[in-house]
Order: sequence, then C-alpha cells, then structure tokens
Amino acid sequence: MDISFSGVVTFICCVFAAAAAFLIRRSKSKSDGGEDSCNLNGGDMVEKVPVTVVAEKHTGASMMEQLVPEITTHALSYLDYPSLCRLSMTNSLMRKAANDDNAWKALYHKDFTLEQDSVTPINGWKAYYAATRAIMNVNADFFKIIKERSVPAMERFWINADYVKCFHASGEYFTGYNAVIGSWQLAFNWEQNVDVEIRDVKARVMTDSAWVTMKAYLNMGSGNVTNVFEFHNGRWYMVHHHCSVMLIHGGAGQQVVQG
Repeated sequence: MDISFSGVVTFICCVFAAAAAFLIRRSKSKSDGGEDSCNLNGGDMVEKVPVTVVAEKHTGASMMEQLVPEITTHALSYLDYPSLCRLSMTNSLMRKAANDDNAWKALYHKDFTLEQDSVTPINGWKAYYAATRAIMNVNADFFKIIKERSVPAMERFWINADYVKCFHASGEYFTGYNAVIGSWQLAFNWEQNVDVEIRDVKARVMTDSAWVTMKAYLNMGSGNVTNVFEFHNGRWYMVHHHCSVMLIHGGAGQQVVQG
C-alpha cells in the first residue's frame, strides 16, 4: 500500500519548532532565576554559587519519547485530519501520539466549532470527530441532490417513515415520506439551475441522531436551514428539513423555492 508521509514530515517540523520554543522559554527561566546566593558566614553575601540543573539522561529513549507531553500536543495541533491519520500509520509511537484525545479535541475545534467545548464524547474526541465529519459529508450530499434535481437520490436520502417532516421556505409543510418526496418532485420541476452555497455549518451528533444548522445561499434567495438525521442500518437518513427565509437588513429575503 502506497502511504504518503507528508504528514510525518509536517509533524517532525512542528516538533522541532515547538521543542525549540520550549527550550528557549526554559533557558530564559533559568537565566532569570538559575543562580542561588549562598550566605557562607551567616551574614553578608560573600559568594554566589551557580546552581546547575542537570537534565536526566533517558537511555534508550527516542527523541519523541523524551519530549514533554505539552510539546507533542502542541505540535500535533498544527496537523490537519489527513496528516494526523497518516502519522498514526507509521509506527507504534506515532500511533500513540496521533490517538491522543487532546489532539483530536483541538482538531475538532479548529475544523468545526468551539460551541461544544463542554461536551465529553462517550467514545473520545477522535470518534466524535469522525462522526461529525461523516454527518457533514451527508449534509453536503443533500445540497448536491438539490443541485442535480435528482428525485431518485432524494428518495434514497430520506428514511421511509410516517414521521418525517419537511418545511420549505415557501411556508408549505409536508409530513410523511410520500408527501415529502412529492414536494421535492414538484420543486425539481422548475427549469432554472440551482447554485447552492452553504455557510456557518454547525453539527451536533448523538448516538443515533444528529442535527445540522447552516445558512444556505441560492441564486433565487437565501435561508436558514436545519436538517435532522437518524442512523439506521449503518447509514444516516434525513428525517426532518426546515428552511426559513433569511432576514436581510431587517427585511425578508427572496423565497428559496427549492429549500
């Protein structure tokens, strides 16, 4: 298997940079308070004896093993998702470093949102990051279906259940699988092409459910969107879609027909 080691190179560079910064701070700390004055006569200070701090020698340990955990975690924070995954495939030491929960928490906050800083994922931040990335991809597929105006794809995207609901920006409300799919079929009958851009996407993932909020900008208008998903038989299905017209400068924006 051909494995790219660009992530490893990036990580090593970050380690050296972080280690250098740490050693500079440590050296400065020693220079500020590294000398101790000894009162040899019980009165006046007659001599200053430098106190030398001797670093413990770790025999048989690699450079990575000798780094303090703070440096490793800081270096890992510079890596992106693919690089962190590649790093974990190099050796056991790198795998241990790349699976550090604090590293994945930092990556989650960098790639997604800081809103869930107080969340404690049951299976750790690595699993939570993977689940969030998966639901983000599923949510993006929804807008791809709208752009392609594919009724069969929309049929597969929703779970076939009576409790599913869809609120279009037009104000129309549909409940039940057949009614929801029928509403999308009518929306896709419009001749004009649909260009979609989504921003401010935020997700919350539970064990078998997830919801995503975002702002959607289409060539026909813009809206605030909430999508709700459920996990069944190894995949995510949409169960609820709500789009409302976005208020711009105190007024209502244009109607998002496909939303």
